[in-house]
Amino acid sequence: MTRRLISSGSPYEEQIGYSRAVVDGDWVFVSGTTGFDYATMTISDDAADQAEQCLRNIEQALKQAGSDLRDVVRVTYVFPDGADAPACFPVFKRYFGAVRPAAMMICAGLLDPRMKIEVEVTARRSLPA
Repeated sequence: MTRRLISSGSPYEEQIGYSRAVVDGDWVFVSGTTGFDYATMTISDDAADQAEQCLRNIEQALKQAGSDLRDVVRVTYVFPDGADAPACFPVFKRYFGAVRPAAMMICAGLLDPRMKIEVEVTARRSLPA
């Protein structure tokens, strides 16, 4: 099986030199994904809204990879301000409550001060694409 690159169309991918996701065999590695709406390059001021957009962006990347959120085995959440995390918990539960992937949550600075969350996932495709 060959390696395949997935793009969201975000200008950051070209500027920085990375892919939104990489498919390698049955594995899908989705890059750290923020709450930008890549079609408009806008971002909400609300952490929960950003979390929702992160997961929609990830869902789209997984779909392009022949996978979906049910295939996620690991998720990493990054918050510049840990106080924003609890507002995002209901969003995480809605997307991952039935899947319950292994998870890690950390506080670290992000590149753009408007970013309140970044989410990275690893998935194992259950069906070949």
